Amino acid sequence: MRVALTYNLKKKDPQKPADYFSECDSEETINSVVSALKIKGHSVEAIDVEYPALFSYFKNNRVDMVFNIAEGKHGRFRESEVPAVLDYLNIPYTGSDTFSLALALNKTLTKKILKAENIPTPNFQLFVKGDEALDSDLRFPLIVKPNCEGSAKGINKTNVVNNPGDLKTKVKECIYIYRQEALVEEFIEGKELTVGILENGKTRVLPILEIDFSNCKKSGEYFYSWKMKEFQGNRELGLVPEFYCPARLDKDIEEKVKDVALRTHRAVGCLDISRTDIRLDMNNVPYVLEINPLPGLDPKESNFPIMAYAAGMKYEDLIEAILISASERNKA
Repeated sequence: MRVALTYNLKKKDPQKPADYFSECDSEETINSVVSALKIKGHSVEAIDVEYPALFSYFKNNRVDMVFNIAEGKHGRFRESEVPAVLDYLNIPYTGSDTFSLALALNKTLTKKILKAENIPTPNFQLFVKGDEALDSDLRFPLIVKPNCEGSAKGINKTNVVNNPGDLKTKVKECIYIYRQEALVEEFIEGKELTVGILENGKTRVLPILEIDFSNCKKSGEYFYSWKMKEFQGNRELGLVPEFYCPARLDKDIEEKVKDVALRTHRAVGCLDISRTDIRLDMNNVPYVLEINPLPGLDPKESNFPIMAYAAGMKYEDLIEAILISASERNKA
């Protein structure tokens, strides 16, 4: 199969915020995906979506499938940009379609759908200007997030607030820096879990990954903040979470968590692959925080490959499974 890999390369730019390129992929990830596809016998060309003639490339170069890991370039629907071009040109690609990618990047709209589907998600409120009155039903502590960002951008330990004054300050800051609405939701104390869904002939829920932040006291960050994701493993900063896959859960709780992740995958309309982040509260209620239809595929550090390895898969098998799922779907 002739495959084009579409991606955004992670860069450093002192003129940009420190987390600006967090969603983009490293050269190691890009090279690993290319290598995995070649091991499986495919010819591959990697295309940076910053490439100015992306549209022309696909008009002038025939490919059987696009393996898409691109986050896009601009705006709150950026993850759907490359799929939109491919849809227009009638070129098949891996992963979710334009609608699901745009939807999942908007945390508030996703949570509204989850509520409608009776899928547990923390109570929330969207702040557009920052001076709205707090919903009387919301209970502190609360966490403030940019509404349309991924990779924990804009989130650190100061985003968890315990009083109206700190809430207003953080909401205003979030709106100003990220030029978008701020999502405020109840902060769920409990186990941090993430669940991978892989479609390959049949829908498969991978072993649940538990992230334990007990050893992160030095950092003061007990959840997946931007700094935790970006500098994971840095002992000097105290960013040393422990991973358990499968998660340390009773069988009935495990099945409940997997069911919630699968229902979320289907409610958002994801295809081929997704990863759902969940907090299991003290009463063992699995609250969906968000879903990522474009989970990271770094073979060493990303959560999705860790779950695939726990299921007995090699990295190249995971990449091939995503490709074959998309190929079979496009034949239907």
